[in-house]
Amino acid sequence: MTNISASAVFSLRSRTGVSILLCKKALEEAQGNEEKAIEILRKSGEAQAVKRAGKDQREGNVFLAQSADRAALVLLQCETDFVARNEDFQAFGQKFADLLLAEGENAVRTRAEKDLPVIVQKLGENISLGEVLILEAPVLGTYVHTNRKIGVIVGLDKGETSVAKDVAMHAAAMNPLYRTPQDVPPEAIEREKEIWKSQLVKEGKPEAIWDKIMLGKEKKFREENALTTQEFVKDPTKTVAQYLNGASVQAYVRLAVG
Repeated sequence: MTNISASAVFSLRSRTGVSILLCKKALEEAQGNEEKAIEILRKSGEAQAVKRAGKDQREGNVFLAQSADRAALVLLQCETDFVARNEDFQAFGQKFADLLLAEGENAVRTRAEKDLPVIVQKLGENISLGEVLILEAPVLGTYVHTNRKIGVIVGLDKGETSVAKDVAMHAAAMNPLYRTPQDVPPEAIEREKEIWKSQLVKEGKPEAIWDKIMLGKEKKFREENALTTQEFVKDPTKTVAQYLNGASVQAYVRLAVG
């Protein structure tokens, strides 16, 4: 069997709007040939989704479902904001979020394979299921922006739901990439170091002091990109961690359209 890379599956999916599983199967049958895989998908009944191949799905909505200690976010993607505002599109997205909360990711992916071709045919655009995320924590704060383009879940180990929601709203506005400074991966730091070195060369800084300067830059980069160490939007005199007053962020996810 031909070994199919994740990038090949992603490429076919971006061109067709068809599920990851079906794209992988088609590519395996086509021995990795993308054009042949598209023909296979047409013949297998996915014609409507494939017919609009090549259209970017840069629009969509984020949907939330929540219980007492669990919350789920689903990103449903489409081509135009006109379709994103459609009642049928929004009903589909909320159905997937509710299913994710109740039965988990596998159930959502399975249902999407059956249901997405139906809504694609009805609305006449490529539509696909994007990221699906679910979190569990003793205290949950959730926020979906009014335009449904951004959704956030913050899980705390203790405290008030209202405080967790404030932090979720902060994350929606400030887009922290990581939960804590320690969560910033080494590869992200290495990428930044290359940029910092170029800056130091242009500034004419002596190479002997580069390490000290970059330690400071790394600390600042970690703190500015981590939720807990960002200045809190509602009170910039405090960090988010200080605002939490002893509670800890156990989990954090943010989904955004585009």
